[in-house]
Amino acid sequence: MKLLKSRLKPVQYSLLVILLAIVQTSSLWAQVKVTEHPSDQSVSVTIDGKAFTSYIYPNTLKKPVLFPIATPEGTVVTRGFPLMPKAGERVDHPHHVGLWLNYGDVNGLDFWNNSEAIPEEKRDGYGTIRHREVLETESGGDQGMLKVVADWLTPDDKKLLDETTTFYFSHQGQAYVIDRITTLKAEDEPVNFHDNKEGMLGIRVTRALEHPSDKPEVFTDANGIATDVAKLDNEGVTGEYISSEGKKGDAVWGTRADWVNLTGSIDDEKISVVIMDHPENVGYPTYWHARAYGLFAANPLGQEIFSEGKKQLNFSLKPQESVTFRYRIVVYGADKPLDEKQIKLLYADFIDAS
Repeated sequence: MKLLKSRLKPVQYSLLVILLAIVQTSSLWAQVKVTEHPSDQSVSVTIDGKAFTSYIYPNTLKKPVLFPIATPEGTVVTRGFPLMPKAGERVDHPHHVGLWLNYGDVNGLDFWNNSEAIPEEKRDGYGTIRHREVLETESGGDQGMLKVVADWLTPDDKKLLDETTTFYFSHQGQAYVIDRITTLKAEDEPVNFHDNKEGMLGIRVTRALEHPSDKPEVFTDANGIATDVAKLDNEGVTGEYISSEGKKGDAVWGTRADWVNLTGSIDDEKISVVIMDHPENVGYPTYWHARAYGLFAANPLGQEIFSEGKKQLNFSLKPQESVTFRYRIVVYGADKPLDEKQIKLLYADFIDAS
């Protein structure tokens, strides 16, 4: 620096010092910031200082989730119940919280439907995913990263699967983007994912993004437990599923596609929540477990019910064997809808980046 100082004018040297200081402290000005909050059992993600989402793992949940999730305009697209109930929303399926990944039949245990609402005498049929550790966080101008590990546990705390998940968070135009890469590794015994409709990557959306409800319905899970889903006031309810194969609305359920766009409006904001499958995933292209009442899920492993018995996939891992699932979730909000061309570009980028 002394040599540089002798060759530069005072004003030039002062500007150089300021520039170096900015470079050295660039993390303080990162566009995407990922911050641990161990005492709150959470990791927050902000973009340009605005809340995007948080990875949370409170003891009251049976799996870690991303919750809540907001658009760049700050509009929350996830349902509040049961953690942050809001007036006018549904209170069914208490295990549908934020964005998650699990499955309905792993060695005979139901990880999907587990919640605090399960009676004590029935909990021996359910599995729990317990957050173990944050391995790494990274903030940056282009993207942020969070790497975590979790354990898939039996009711007596025996570990079936070791989960390592890396999230990449980025901002692309009017869209926030989450890339989730999850590797599941079997422990010392085989792990069987028996063909089941309850899976695998899911998000439960806010009331405005549901399809208008025509009538009350009853949904029965794999354990035969029925849940009533009431017909509610449809004012402001504007959701519609659109798949990469051209299917729309209720017709998306049980079909296969590269991606599905759940589109709608909240006030004057045009919203899209897009889930993208990856060609390297088992069961690609995934079946879509996309329900009108707000459950939006990609299920590559449960094929029998969606194909009306024509196909079946009982996926399994040998001891110490692993499998990786890759998904992209796009959360968009603007004054005009996200069009198919934009989605295809985001999908191509997802494939190229993996």
